[in-house]
Order: sequence, then C-alpha cells, then structure tokens
Amino acid sequence: MAALKQQPEPPEMVLITDREQQRQLWTVRESGLGATARVPAERDAWPGWEDSAVPPAMVGPYLRDLRRLLDKYGYSASLYGHFGQGCIHARIDFDLETRQGIEAYRSFAYEAADLVIRYGGSLSGEHGDGQARGELLPKMFGEELIEAFREFKAIWDPHGKMNPGKLVDPYPIDEHLRLGTNYNPPDLETRFQYPGTDHGSFARATLRCVGVGLCRREEGGTMCPSYMVTHEELHSPRGRAHLLFEMLQGDIIKGGWRNEHVKEALDLCLACKGCKSDCPMHVDVATYKAEFLSHYYAGRPRPRSAYVFGLVFYWARLASHFPHLANFVTQMPLLRHGVKKLAGIAPQRTIPPFAPQTFIAWFRRRKPRNSDGRRVILWPDTFNNHFHPEAAIAAVEVLEDAGCTVTIPNQWLCCGRPLYDYGMLNLARRRLHHILDVLRAEIRAGTPIVGLEPSCVAVLRDELINLFPNDKDAQRLAAQTFTFGAFLQAIDYKPPQLKCRALVHGHCHHKAIMKMDGEEAILRKLGLDFQMLDAGCCGMAGAFGFEQDHYELSVACGERVLLPTVRESRDDTLIIADGFSCREQIAQNAGRRALHLAQAIRIALHTAGRGLSRDTFQPQTTTQKPITALMSLLQTAIAGAGSLLSRAVGQEDRTR
Repeated sequence: MAALKQQPEPPEMVLITDREQQRQLWTVRESGLGATARVPAERDAWPGWEDSAVPPAMVGPYLRDLRRLLDKYGYSASLYGHFGQGCIHARIDFDLETRQGIEAYRSFAYEAADLVIRYGGSLSGEHGDGQARGELLPKMFGEELIEAFREFKAIWDPHGKMNPGKLVDPYPIDEHLRLGTNYNPPDLETRFQYPGTDHGSFARATLRCVGVGLCRREEGGTMCPSYMVTHEELHSPRGRAHLLFEMLQGDIIKGGWRNEHVKEALDLCLACKGCKSDCPMHVDVATYKAEFLSHYYAGRPRPRSAYVFGLVFYWARLASHFPHLANFVTQMPLLRHGVKKLAGIAPQRTIPPFAPQTFIAWFRRRKPRNSDGRRVILWPDTFNNHFHPEAAIAAVEVLEDAGCTVTIPNQWLCCGRPLYDYGMLNLARRRLHHILDVLRAEIRAGTPIVGLEPSCVAVLRDELINLFPNDKDAQRLAAQTFTFGAFLQAIDYKPPQLKCRALVHGHCHHKAIMKMDGEEAILRKLGLDFQMLDAGCCGMAGAFGFEQDHYELSVACGERVLLPTVRESRDDTLIIADGFSCREQIAQNAGRRALHLAQAIRIALHTAGRGLSRDTFQPQTTTQKPITALMSLLQTAIAGAGSLLSRAVGQEDRTR
C-alpha cells in the first residue's frame, strides 16, 4: 500500500484491522454468489465459466476480451472474485433448458477456453476441473499429457469405477446438466406462495441450492446443527434440497410428497432457519420441510407428538383454567412418566410446569399506565403467557419505563409457531387470518407489535409474508413487528446500568430472520460485560428436543458450544436467552437460570447500582414438589366445589 501511494493517481485504499469489520467484509465477499445468481427482473445466472484464471497482469485485457465474447452470445454476467490474484468468478445467464441454448453454451465454453489459454491462464483457478471442464482439458494440457493421465488412472483404476467421466474420457460438458431439455417439473399446488425470485414456484425454490457446501461447515454460524452433529450429507441443507429437487423430477426418487427417503432426510432438520440466512443462496429448508410434511400427512394421521406439541396453544389455554391439576398430572413422579410416554416425550426431559396465573390474567387485573405514551401492543405468546409470565411482566415494566402505553390484543391470538414444525399449514393459515382480522385497525394505525419469543416474531416477519405475499395488511404487520431489543433500540431507550458479566445466546430464528443488532445495542447501553455466543442452535428447537426420537441429537447440538460454556461460566454471570426453548435447554442440561433480555433490564431498574442477589443466578425451577402439587390440587378442588355449590344455591334461590 505504501508503494502504491507513491505512484501517480494512487487508488483509494484502506487497511482493515478491526476483526468485526474484517468479518463483515468477508460476509460481503461470500454473498457474491447469492447476490449474482438470482437478480430480481433478470434471468437466472449459472456456473459454467465461473473459475477462469490468468496472470494478474493480464486481468484487464482478459476481462475486456471476455466481455466482448459475452456480448457476442448475448449473455449478461456478474464478475467477482480474486481479481488481485487473477481468478475470476462469474455467474452467467446461460439458457440451459432449450437445445439452441445448450448448443450456444457449448460453443461459448470452447471459445472462452481458447481465450483464457491465449492469455496463459487456466480453465480453473481454484475449484478443480471436474465434469464442467473435463471435455476442455485437452486444450490446456494437450493430447499427449491427457493420454498420460489416462494411463496413470488405468494403473490404479483399471475398470474405471473411481469417479468416472471427469478428467479422462470425460462426459460432454452438457451431458448431465441439472436442467436440460428434459427439465419439466410438475406445477404443484403448495401451501406457501414462494414470492420474490422463486416466482411462486416450489420447483424454483428447490433450484436455489447450487452445491457450494457452506452448510457442511462444522463450526461457526447458525446452519446447520444436525449436520454439525451427524456429519452426514443427508442431513445437510444441500443434501435435503437436492433430494427435494430429485423428488420433483421423479426419475430416481418416486412417490412425490409421500417418499420416505425425503421424510427421513427432513426428520432431523431442527427448522432453525440458519440456512436461510447463512447460505449464500438463502436455501430455506425449514419452509421446505413444513411444505413437505403438510402434503405427506394430508388425509392421514400424524404422530402423537404432532398433536401434543403442534397444538400446544390449545392445551396451554385449557390448562390455564386448571393449572394446579395440569401440574399435578405432569409433575407427579408416576403420572409424569405416563404422560411422557403417551406424548412421545423423552424420559430424560422435564415437562415445564404451567404458571399458576397467566400473563394475560395478570395484565387485565392491573390499571393502565402512561395513558399519553406511545401505544405498543405486547404480544402474549403461548410460552411467555402460560409458562414464563415473569418475562412478559418484566417487559411491561421496561416498556412503561420507556414511556410506552402497553396494551395486549383484546382476543386470544396465537401465531401458531409449532404448527409449522409438523406441517399443519392449513391451521396455521387460519391462525394468521384471525390475527389479521382482529388487529386490522391497529395494523392500519401503525401500532408497533413487540414480541418476546423470537420464533413468534419470525412467524409474523417471515411465514406470514410467504403465506400471504399480496396482502397489504400482512405486509404492514410484518413491517411493524419487532423483537423486544430491536424496539427498544428503535425508540432510543436508555436503560439504567447493570454492571456484571453476561453470556448471551441468540435464538436461531432471531439470528436468521431479524438479526441481533438491536439486542446487542441495548446490552451495550446496559453496560454489561457480555459475550455473544457463536453457538448455533441450542438443540431444543421448540419441541424438537422434547421428542424421544430427537433427544440425543438435541443434547449433542447443545453440547457443541452452548451447554459447556454455560457450565464453565462463573456463578455471578447472567445467562441471557430470549427463546423459551433455549432457556429450557439451559435449565435442564446446564442447571442454570437463563433470563429474557426484559428480565435483565428489569433487574437494572430495581438494583439501581446495588449488588445483585444470589437468587438472580440460581437454577431455574422447572419442577413442582409432589406435596405442593397435591396441596394445590386439593385447594383447586375445594375452590371448585365451593363455586359449584354457590352456583347451585343461587340457581335454587332463583327457581324459588
């Protein structure tokens, strides 16, 4: 750089030494593939001449000649890559579905090979040769050297069984195209609408994967927890997407939506949505899984766990009328084992107890506050309403400290998040329709919706638009729905200081769909000495980790980073996790109490510089002592009997 600055008209340069800025720059570089493969209003671009390389001094002349060649064939191309090293990556809008288009592609490849060789370059700079360039290799190596390759291979592989058709005696470059003139996928009726560059087509969605293999990494990022544990291609987003593509072709994988091999591949998908954000092509296996299961189970019963967990919002609502009875059944030693077996819950798991009072019941008993403040709807999701109301109560207190007028929907609403995991998409659509109907006035008034459970916020930001892409109210609702931290940051809330250490685990859907920027900003304002864990998925993934068949994989996912880090943390370290399932995984497998961000801020409001109590760091209580449960049940029974008796006496008086 110093030498360049001494030259006439030096280029603008900057040396990036900050690690976070370096990461962001590499993210931009890695996004090149996704940004150029599917450009809105442009034809799809494909590999085929994506890795040519010439001496760095020849890059300029080579690119000018390559542009002229592209213009000759009427191609549009996006060029990116390692220009400083002479390696040129490109996505070109080849027509690979018609005979004329494929012939043009062949002709272009031959001319492009002659061009790069004329500049003393290579057909492949870093990706290897393989089938895409095997037919062209004699141009670069010559027939004599190719024959030497052939003889050498024959020594070790006399029957040609090892990776045939690649470097010697190669298949033609157009022999095994993914598309080709036979490509004609069925026009399927689907539940999701696949808007944007998928053009409303599930078939186009399955074409997203171009085999980069970033989903096969073994550490870092969010995708793909099941692959990071099993290391099996079958359980990678690439493997699953390819199986779905082959399912639509019907040549190798028969049976369409009812194929058992596809179901097996999707079974260990935790629906974390990490692939949607981390994959450069934004392959969304969680959505594909929900779509597949909706058709696979159409007209036939689902497993018991689907009705137990998929319909948890109904069961929780029912239990809210008899919480002590529900806890007696799910917490008593003998009864809880029977419940787990009946529901398909792993015996090692603890069933979370229901709160004696729901958040909604608590909220409706209190007087309104900040009547002149900014109106905000706090979303009472199933989990923070029925199981962890303390998180929602803390959120109310913090929002009111921020000057907001907090309200909740006047009807029982549920986004239906668990329904997607079991393919219950028709019911999911009805739940979202209900939300749009009930909240229409608030939506059109622009009232912000603040959600505490990241997966529920993700439904209103992601699935809602995929199911109703043309509904303006759905678009408005998605735009005005916030995570708790993002909303506080949007209104420039300044919380009091909380001076202590904290480990922060982001929910998968939070990281994939909404990002953690708002939460990180608020944590910095709190003054916390915090570490944002790069732990991927906690492994619980909603109901996934509760199911007996998935328990071992669930724990293995958590044991990669999250659970050991929590166990090794000091006793005076706050554990912050906004996801209900994340907090349960931490409580049940690391023995620590994890808090929602709202609870951490509430602690700051109440301590005001004083030290934290030991109770703040104690393990989460997830069980109820049998004698306590029995006494609570008896109290409920007595109260219920008294109520019935009172009603009977009143009815008798009215009759008289």
